[in-house]
Amino acid sequence: MADHRDETRTAYDGVVELYASLFADRLETRPLTRAVLGAFAELVRATGNPRTADVGCGPGHLTSLLHGLGLDAFGIDLSPAMVAHARRAHPELRFDEARMEALPVADRALGGVLSHYSMIHTPPAELPALLAEQVRVLAPGGLLLVSFFATDGPEPVRFDHKVAPAYSWPVDRFAALLAGAGLVPFARLVHDPGSERGFLDAHLLARAGTTP
Repeated sequence: MADHRDETRTAYDGVVELYASLFADRLETRPLTRAVLGAFAELVRATGNPRTADVGCGPGHLTSLLHGLGLDAFGIDLSPAMVAHARRAHPELRFDEARMEALPVADRALGGVLSHYSMIHTPPAELPALLAEQVRVLAPGGLLLVSFFATDGPEPVRFDHKVAPAYSWPVDRFAALLAGAGLVPFARLVHDPGSERGFLDAHLLARAGTTP
């Protein structure tokens, strides 16, 4: 029986061109998202290790943005069709097909990890394992920026995303998951909904511990 990862991969494989066209210039109307991505890039550069994974990169538009902001950025995605599109659109950058719970990256190798709405399809019980994998690849002092749909309620809410079932999260609850994974959350931005669903948009910045 196919699990949610197989179903999500198949769903995104089927909407590559539409998805890419919708998100190609979306940041032009999202000044707050641009600001938090810029802050993330500046903080990663300050670590002295600009190597950064865009996890769940989709068509590669944010991987390219991070590259333009001075990071040694590469993309990883579950969907082979998304990876193929990203390679065509950004041939100067590296894109790999892989699952988020098994990143093709050495331990403590990265200065940054971007997870831009890429964990929203993960059932809550499986999210700690994904965060542990992202902690594994971050060098001491490395940065994680995770973006997701936020809800005001006390529990994650499952909803019918246009591509595949997804979850929105209470911001404090998600921050607690980051702390439980060994990260130190230090900044958050929560702002008005960017879609008809009514969920808030949330961005959390966290730092990997500096002890071995």
